[in-house]
Amino acid sequence: MAIATQLEILDLRHFSARQMRPLLESEAHAWRQRLRWDYTNSTELLLQYLDSRILPGFVALDRGRISGFTFCVYEGPKAVIGDAYAQAPDVAQTQLVSNTLLRHLIELLVNSPGVQRIESQLLLYDAGSIDDVFREYNFSLHPRLFMEYHLPPSASPFFGPNGTTLPPDLPTHIELCPWSPVYYQQAAELIHESYTGHIDALINDQYCSLHGSLRFLHNIVRFPGCGVFDATESWVLRDTRTQTLVGMVLCSRVASDVAHITQLCVAPAYRGANLGSLLLRHSIDHLSHSGFNAITLTVTEANRPAVHLYEELGFFTRHRFEAMVLDKTGAP
Repeated sequence: MAIATQLEILDLRHFSARQMRPLLESEAHAWRQRLRWDYTNSTELLLQYLDSRILPGFVALDRGRISGFTFCVYEGPKAVIGDAYAQAPDVAQTQLVSNTLLRHLIELLVNSPGVQRIESQLLLYDAGSIDDVFREYNFSLHPRLFMEYHLPPSASPFFGPNGTTLPPDLPTHIELCPWSPVYYQQAAELIHESYTGHIDALINDQYCSLHGSLRFLHNIVRFPGCGVFDATESWVLRDTRTQTLVGMVLCSRVASDVAHITQLCVAPAYRGANLGSLLLRHSIDHLSHSGFNAITLTVTEANRPAVHLYEELGFFTRHRFEAMVLDKTGAP
């Protein structure tokens, strides 16, 4: 524990993008190695925010050398711990730097009267590795899986080369359509409806309202936090009788040859008809013919039906991490 006396924790806003770039580039390398994720776009966006000197967070100095950082963003009365990363000479020191930074940030947020809820999903950290820090502040922890599917070099298309041919087992009143911005409002409504009472609504409260679902969708489509949105690899299912969306799969490009499924949902009234499986199978087929080598996604471990579906289709667990939530209002 001697290193604890050598750490200085300073306000992130005192540091420029130039000073932080080496550490962020090291983090981007870790994303590539661990999750096959090209984090370059997110790194460059974060560096822009750093130079604006408005991002709340902390930097750890170890004998004058930058060895870690963490930051949060505010969404009304909610704070999201957006990142935490440390780089030290050995594993024990790295863990200590991460824990120290997280304690400082959580302590700040817990004692901020305007913050009623705190959420975080730090994908680079193995499940259990930073539990102690969050448990100290009574966070609830939800194990999640980072899953991967290896695409075959060439699959036999069962949806046709343009991606819109109806599979034989799709109900006649359901049509498969490429994503279009005209579906924006309906897509947000579908997300909100699909996650009502769902375990993921405990993890991400954006699912709990239409306004939040619109914001969630906006973040996926407009910002690179979950990769670069790929409209050509995103699909919706429409009920031709009601002209409403009943299912959706959204994909982003997270590397030149890796796609990430950012959203897969089916309206509650249409579940049990294998629509989720059809959407996934279509994505697998289309992504394979578009030159991708792998697909990744995240799923809450307790969501057993979804985990079972992914495993049935050939996804495997590459990494296990956790979502952390603290609701200061005492709501479940």
